[in-house]
Amino acid sequence: MFKKVLIANRGEIALRIIRACKELGIRTVAIHSEADATTLYVKKADEAALVGPGPLAGYLNIYGIIDLARQMGADAIHPGYGFLSENAEFAQACADARITFIGPHPQAVRDMGLKIEARQKMAATGVPVIPGTPALHSEDEAVSAAEKIGYPVILKASAGGGGRGLRVCRAAEDIRRMLPLAIGEAKKAFGNDAVFIEKYIEEPHHIEFQIVADRHGNVIHLGERDCSIQRRHQKLVEIAPSLLLDEELRNRMGEAAVTVARSVGYDNVGTVEFLVDKDRKFYFLEMNTRIQVEHTITEEVTGIDLLQTMIRIAAGEKLTLRQEDVHLRGYAIQCRVNAEDPQNDFLPSTGKITGYYSPGGYGVRIDGNVYRGYTVTPYYDSLLAKLIVKGETWDEAVRRMHRCLSEYVIRGIKTTIPYYKKVMEDPTFISGKFTTKYIEEKAELLNYDHERDPADMAIAIAAAIVAHSKL
Repeated sequence: MFKKVLIANRGEIALRIIRACKELGIRTVAIHSEADATTLYVKKADEAALVGPGPLAGYLNIYGIIDLARQMGADAIHPGYGFLSENAEFAQACADARITFIGPHPQAVRDMGLKIEARQKMAATGVPVIPGTPALHSEDEAVSAAEKIGYPVILKASAGGGGRGLRVCRAAEDIRRMLPLAIGEAKKAFGNDAVFIEKYIEEPHHIEFQIVADRHGNVIHLGERDCSIQRRHQKLVEIAPSLLLDEELRNRMGEAAVTVARSVGYDNVGTVEFLVDKDRKFYFLEMNTRIQVEHTITEEVTGIDLLQTMIRIAAGEKLTLRQEDVHLRGYAIQCRVNAEDPQNDFLPSTGKITGYYSPGGYGVRIDGNVYRGYTVTPYYDSLLAKLIVKGETWDEAVRRMHRCLSEYVIRGIKTTIPYYKKVMEDPTFISGKFTTKYIEEKAELLNYDHERDPADMAIAIAAAIVAHSKL
């Protein structure tokens, strides 16, 4: 087992990794920017080191992080999610430095990192793939391809992720207008301007399967998560297991996910994502070669610690679980508590958290890194915390989540909490009949009143009293 793990990340996932390491008796090193110097995960790590330059670039500094790991005596690096977690160059640099990368081997990251190549590999294995194209080289080529596939289509960045580089096109003029935008965004975000076209599946369910594979050839799946509730292709609410799948479809999709992992010799925790259309046909979307933000709900319904599993596999241990040992018990829901204003197109909200009270009780879990006095900056992702609940039944899970959201208090900034309360009250959500169009189709859920910050109310009352005294 490792003696010391450097965490090449920040925020709640860094804290989650620290907790997993502590339970395994492993010391941890947190890296941080100057902006993150006083945050919770830095305080909870055994050691910490400043990484730079600037608030963001340091977390992407491959060789700076490797040098820090050497200096601090770390024998492994955990990349978390985002930043360098799916960067094959980083995984290779760790191997070259004889530091264990807690994730899959570099070639698997390369194979699944480029969507065009991944699609081709999956088609060769017999896994269903959405009709699409190789990399495009001109507007005329794109228009011709779209007409053969049939509108609507979606432009996608080959090296993309997180919803960036995506453009839905319903006619030739859309492609001619949006192709340069998609290429530019892909180049800026990923350093790779390759763009391709896929058939756009209208109102699908976004279903992903959790894969676990060791370095001894054992591969299993831990069931699925429904991640259909999204804004701008970014997930907001996730549930496990899906209310859409029956046992027959679950088994077929699970077998396909295992085939995907085996095809690239995968050897750690990862996620295979699918789209399921209105006829219940499923198609390979992509594979994420890292831990997912929503891994928590799989942990809740399986009882398996995925972070510890990642570490044990990277240390060379064999899986002790077989596929027939995996059982899904109850239902789990995760709400991503973001510093965003849902009533203003989910735009980020920054500032100091002036009040913080988190819910608790049976079947409740919070993975977060914020507290009263924490300053939400514009430098990073808007995620503040993840609220997770477990219920023996779906109805119990929904009721528990609604109760927790009603208790959750974050003052000083706007968050997604009041919006999620409306979601938990919505019959369409409760029925499980939501698709990736849910937020667009349910605009009425944005009609809610913001809770007033007591401090703001006190100021307003004082001002009214002063004004009245002058009359």
